[in-house]
Amino acid sequence: MKSTLLTALSVLIVLVQVGASLTLSEGFMTAAPAWWLLLIFFVASATRLMNEMTRWLDAQPNANRLFKLVVPGLFAVVLLTIWQTLTRGYSVPSVLLPAPSDIVLALFNNGPVLWADFKQTFLKAVLAGYVIGCVSGFIVAQLAVKSRFLELGLVPLGNFVSAIPIVGIAPIMVMWFGFDWPSKAAVIVVMTFFPMFINTLTGLQSVDALHKDLMHTYAAKSAQKFTTTQLPQALPYIFNALKINATLALIGAIVAEFFGTPIVGMGFRISTEVGRMNMDMVWATIVVAALAGSISYGALALLERRLLFWHASVRNAQP
Repeated sequence: MKSTLLTALSVLIVLVQVGASLTLSEGFMTAAPAWWLLLIFFVASATRLMNEMTRWLDAQPNANRLFKLVVPGLFAVVLLTIWQTLTRGYSVPSVLLPAPSDIVLALFNNGPVLWADFKQTFLKAVLAGYVIGCVSGFIVAQLAVKSRFLELGLVPLGNFVSAIPIVGIAPIMVMWFGFDWPSKAAVIVVMTFFPMFINTLTGLQSVDALHKDLMHTYAAKSAQKFTTTQLPQALPYIFNALKINATLALIGAIVAEFFGTPIVGMGFRISTEVGRMNMDMVWATIVVAALAGSISYGALALLERRLLFWHASVRNAQP
């Protein structure tokens, strides 16, 4: 009974703090420093609430996956509420750090502009460069497995190219392919090719001698060896490269847009709005980019769990 009452009180304090941080006027913590007490109680109550929910989830191994998102979601609410409270409570200038509520307003008020930037950067440059870079890296890795000369030539080159900063590649690609999205896609191809190549090559070479001898005993053809032993063994490495490239591609496209682009795109929007001191819009663009990258990574991780349910790395990671 006592635990239930404390949990209910924690929920109440959390709701009060969230509501206060959103509705009170600017500078309320300067006028009433006692708000620090409510903020401390809020953090303590939210921590207790998350601990109670974590213990409940640990006792329910078959709980719905939606319930497992509650604790991370509540943790995000706590961080955003602290951010909102401090920025509004102390009237922090938006040029330094806008409040989360101002960023949300910028998202809704500039929806068409942000959508156009998203289409230019993500749907055109990122997707095109990501697909071309990953597919070409996968194909070349298959050739390198059969050619020792190709392997010895490309692996050091991959290490060399990986050390080149984006700011050195982007201006060259803009000069070669113009200011529109193809030059950004070319930067992404350079960034994603070698991670896919190295990971796929490592995976294809990781087939143990026992499987090789078994395929040789069965007089298996090259295609059969690839589909039955090499590809399944390489899939964890391939998905690792896909997830790495999912974030690299978006970062590369945004940075490349700083060096020349039409008047649209996430990188263009960030650089332009920073010059205008419109930090709400900058943070709104960052939120869109972060959501796009997180969703892409999450979709690949989910696909990996579906396809590699048989692999030890996935089985051990499942609760």
